[in-house]
Amino acid sequence: MFYFDWTMLLVIPGLLLGLWAQFRVKSTFSEYSRVLSRRGVTADQVSRELLNQSGNFNVQISSVAGDLTDHYDPSTNVLRLSQSVNGNASIAAIGVAAHECGHAMQQHDGYAPLKLRSAIVPVVNLGSHLYFPIFLAGLIFSWEPLITVGILCFALTLVFSLVTLPVEFDASRRAVTLLRQGGFLGEDEINGAQKVLNAAAMTYVAAAVSSALQLLRLVLLARSRRDN
Repeated sequence: MFYFDWTMLLVIPGLLLGLWAQFRVKSTFSEYSRVLSRRGVTADQVSRELLNQSGNFNVQISSVAGDLTDHYDPSTNVLRLSQSVNGNASIAAIGVAAHECGHAMQQHDGYAPLKLRSAIVPVVNLGSHLYFPIFLAGLIFSWEPLITVGILCFALTLVFSLVTLPVEFDASRRAVTLLRQGGFLGEDEINGAQKVLNAAAMTYVAAAVSSALQLLRLVLLARSRRDN
């Protein structure tokens, strides 16, 4: 007999929000990547100045393949800018690069949420890989402790998403403040860069919502099995 798992409906809003966020960040970046900054300074040049001004002289800047693959690697102290950002003088590229500089500044300042996120990464990665087989085994063998362990393993993913939110929002706040104070972008250009960063932030909000809904689904599945 066909069994309809109604809890699957819970993941749909998160999936749709994630797709919308991805579309939004790509379309917004594409729009403002066609708008060059009036100063004509490239994203990597702005990054170097921002890093130097904040005392991050030892942070290296390099390029990385792909689009919007920009990231700061705290383990190697390297700021990696994607092909669509590195050497680009657009408002979008400068905004993204400044955001990644914000992460380097967080590392330099000992920003607590960033330190917490870095500390839990290994545990979160392990939990995200193990939660489903553990949870499924618990359902198959009707062993509640195993089900609980599976749920707790996945809960780490939600914790990581929630910790990531202040880290990302703070990096964007730092980026906008420094771009404005340093005169790298005019006020109208700042608005464009901020739109790009706001769109990017929605991808992290979508990830948190998706994790919360999936966690709720696991809890409901466990409760349903217990009640049957």
